[in-house]
Amino acid sequence: MVRLLGRSGTRSPLRPGAAPSPRQRREAGSSRWQPVAGLRSVLGGRSVAGQVFLLVGVIVLLLVVAAVVALVLQVRHDTTQEARNRSLAVAETFAHAPGTVEALRSPDPTAVLQPRAEAAREASKVDFIVVMNTDGIRYTHPKPDRIGKKFVGTIAPALAGESFTEEIDGTIGPLVQAVVPVKDPDGRVVGLVSAGITTKNVGGTADRQLPLVLAAAAVALALATAGAALVSRRLLRQTHGLGPHEMTRMYEHHDAVLHAVREGVLIVDDGGTLLLANDEAHRLLGLPADAEGGHVLSLGLDPGIADLLASGRVATDEVHLVGDRLLAVNQRTTDRAGVPPGSVATLRDSTELRALSGRAETARERLNMLYDAGVGIGTSLDVTRTAEELTELAVPRFADFVTVDLFDAVLGGGQPTAAAALSRTAVSGIRKDAPLYPVGERIRFVDSSPQGHSLATGGPVLEPRLGEAPGWRAQDLERSAQIVAYGIHSLITVPLRAGALVLGVVSFWRYEKQEPFDTDELALAEELVARAAVSIDNARRYTREHSMAVTLQRSLLPRSLPEQDALEIAYRYLPAQAGVGGDWFDVLPLSGARVALVVGDVVGHGLHAAATMGRLRTAVHNFSALDLPPEELIALLDELVGRIDQDETEDEGSAPVTGATCLYAVYDPVSRRCTVARAGHPPPALIHPDGTVDFPDVPAGPPLGLGGLPFETAELELAEGSRLVLYTDGLIEDRERDIDVGLEMLREALGRADESPEGTCRVVLDSQLTARSSDDIALIVARTRALAADQVAEWPVPADPAAVGEVRAAVSRQLAEWGLDELTFSTELILSELVTNALRYGGGPMRVRVLRDRNLICEVFDSSSTSPHLRYATMTDEGGRGLFLVAQLAERWGTRYLPAGKVIWAEQPLPISTTGDSP
Repeated sequence: MVRLLGRSGTRSPLRPGAAPSPRQRREAGSSRWQPVAGLRSVLGGRSVAGQVFLLVGVIVLLLVVAAVVALVLQVRHDTTQEARNRSLAVAETFAHAPGTVEALRSPDPTAVLQPRAEAAREASKVDFIVVMNTDGIRYTHPKPDRIGKKFVGTIAPALAGESFTEEIDGTIGPLVQAVVPVKDPDGRVVGLVSAGITTKNVGGTADRQLPLVLAAAAVALALATAGAALVSRRLLRQTHGLGPHEMTRMYEHHDAVLHAVREGVLIVDDGGTLLLANDEAHRLLGLPADAEGGHVLSLGLDPGIADLLASGRVATDEVHLVGDRLLAVNQRTTDRAGVPPGSVATLRDSTELRALSGRAETARERLNMLYDAGVGIGTSLDVTRTAEELTELAVPRFADFVTVDLFDAVLGGGQPTAAAALSRTAVSGIRKDAPLYPVGERIRFVDSSPQGHSLATGGPVLEPRLGEAPGWRAQDLERSAQIVAYGIHSLITVPLRAGALVLGVVSFWRYEKQEPFDTDELALAEELVARAAVSIDNARRYTREHSMAVTLQRSLLPRSLPEQDALEIAYRYLPAQAGVGGDWFDVLPLSGARVALVVGDVVGHGLHAAATMGRLRTAVHNFSALDLPPEELIALLDELVGRIDQDETEDEGSAPVTGATCLYAVYDPVSRRCTVARAGHPPPALIHPDGTVDFPDVPAGPPLGLGGLPFETAELELAEGSRLVLYTDGLIEDRERDIDVGLEMLREALGRADESPEGTCRVVLDSQLTARSSDDIALIVARTRALAADQVAEWPVPADPAAVGEVRAAVSRQLAEWGLDELTFSTELILSELVTNALRYGGGPMRVRVLRDRNLICEVFDSSSTSPHLRYATMTDEGGRGLFLVAQLAERWGTRYLPAGKVIWAEQPLPISTTGDSP
């Protein structure tokens, strides 16, 4: 800039746009076309063109040298590599040639091998082929006087059985040699073969390529020189082609542009003297007309601006207030080569820009807040947490205090009513001591309050000055006075609306900022609450559906366990935190004092899983009433799941059962045997009376619904006091660990438990096994009991009708021993009918068993698989009344099938006086 305007800093006196004279144009033309002078300037190197010319030449020359060096290095590398390959190939060929081993073992190896080695050397174009023994003594050599002497080189790797190459300075010069072991058929090294070649005999490529490279380099240098000359000539025309008048005109144009721009320009020397100020600088700073040449500190400028210009320091967009203007100042030094020391400052009026940027910043902050509301509100399906997220987002970015009041029905997932009370659900603020209603307070807003008006009309309310709003004070005179005295002075209330439903109201309170809320902020509050209302309504709907699912699930699970004496049972059910699962369990009393334990799991969560669980549990209840073996019951359950899948697949509104598992076990306290079958379910755990824990090998059938494969059972004999542990996969499976790890952790927890089922459940669920909540957990611990020998009576029944009387007499005596004389008549009649029926329609062998448990159980075994049926006999029928009598006298009766026959059983309740004696 100093160069353009002259050292004095004043404008050029020539007229802007003055045309050069004819003499000036001729001078310019004569200077433009002087090839001799131009060539002299180029060769002299004082101009840019000369420097470019010399630089190109040096670069081309360096490239040529680099190419030659690279060629030599590459040829040397290729020569060495070729020498290695050739010597190694020759040595290996000679070492493996037929007869070499035999020649080494001959009395005179040299006589046999020397002619062969020389013939091979001449044929392979190597410099030597040396055969030696394992001590390195030569047997062959191109020079016979070297035979019998020590080989020059390394032979240790070859003696170890490995071929290798090396570079040495031998007697014939620098060479590459290979040493290869000669092995006998047993793999032992019996000699060595070395072949070598000097590098000079392999080379020669560099000598042939070097002239070509030099010629190409010369051509490149010539082309580069010609190109540099053309570039230099163009530079000469672009610089020295202009005469003094053209240069003056260029300076005048620059001066005109300088004073025409809408940005102030100041040039100050290193002493603080103002050298130049354009018209815009005069206007912005109010400089006098003769300001140029004066010191900046004596021009009456604003102190901040004056100090900045006098210091000469670097500044970037530094804002100074000059009068009513905000000026952005940029300052740079001119201390560069060929430029007088000083500084150049530019001034820009940013008053209007600041106002616009302030409004833009406010709009950007509001957009960011709305964006954050979209991603930060509704992260969980919890109504209270969603309300808290709204308050945390708005404080302090929008308001100093925010409160959310929701109808009680909304918190429970229901639909609100206008007459209901509201609960303060969330409060957030910049301070903790504000006199606002606390969380949990039940509130009924009066109609004149802003909140009451918003709830009634469904629209927002702006109260810019709370102290002047009498309707707001009517809500609570004492608390309203406290709020105003505290310093809260402005309020916005916005109803939480989800469609036609009003869920509650949100209040924004201003305390710290003195300006009241305005209409723009009211619009922002509406948008913010509208986004939060969608998330709160979603959480409300989820809460309602979750409550319905939990209610359904609890109604489908057993509320109490049936009374029975075969097992002492404790159980736990832990639902998952997210959603309702399909885990279930049951305890089912069976005939003969037996008890069935069942545990199942329906994959998935929600109403569908809970409903499917209920259907499967009901089916197990029905199937168990048939007294089926575990494998047959599991097979029927598998068929049922398959039909459910088929029916629901055809119904587009339902989803098929994606997976279900089940384990069914039947324990007999008489034989202490437990029969177990499972379909895709984890195996049971067994705690022996001595405290050891194992997992019985129960055949793992496929999950329910796949079909096509039979199910197998395992029969376990359980000592009295053993604990059988049934569970669902939520107890042992986790995404972060393998199932084997979970089973081992379960084993350790069961090993620490005491003998009681309750204590076992507590230890398992208190361990780290239940730290997860991604799936339901069902757990049953059953400690086995056994019927004592004096509680079981059994008699064989011969195939003779007279045996009926013997059975009645034996049963009468047994009942008398048990103190059950009151049941003698009914028991004799039941057994008479059942034994008679077995004798008439069944087959031998037959036997009768009577069990004294909670009930008196009579069982008749026979080998027939035909089941009797209860029917009404007519007046003329001779039979058909026996089972009717049995059904009338017994509390329950039925038939269960065995692998070889069936059992017809009947149960009678014990007299009240004896029931307390049962175990």
